[in-house]
Amino acid sequence: MSGFDEAWAAVAAPRDGQQVSSELHPLLQAVYTQSLSQPLNMCEFKNSLEDLLTFLVCEGRTNANCRAVDIFFAEGQRWERDWAEQGLPDDFHDVLAMMGEALHDTVKHPDIAENFVCLPEQLLERVRRLLTARPS
Repeated sequence: MSGFDEAWAAVAAPRDGQQVSSELHPLLQAVYTQSLSQPLNMCEFKNSLEDLLTFLVCEGRTNANCRAVDIFFAEGQRWERDWAEQGLPDDFHDVLAMMGEALHDTVKHPDIAENFVCLPEQLLERVRRLLTARPS
């Protein structure tokens, strides 16, 4: 059966001799769990995204970690269900899509990641602006 552990195993391989941080595991798992939850708790989902991106902005800003997160959302392999088909609000969907776009360039080619608005700090700012209440 597909699930987080299989998805994690697919992206947790070392990159250029650098290990993916074990601290990344629970952060990615929280985003994974929240993105697939029914009903979606938008506040918790937003918090999990903030925690993940804050880690990538600070102590987790390594090539291995950024590439792992990028691949995790770009490929969505071994997920129970595809996050892209969960009917997430557009703004949340867009952030996840961007995390799988050029986040992998953060360390080695930051100018490319910045150009695509995919640096962790750019994505974090975008997440912080997300509205978590549905308009009435």
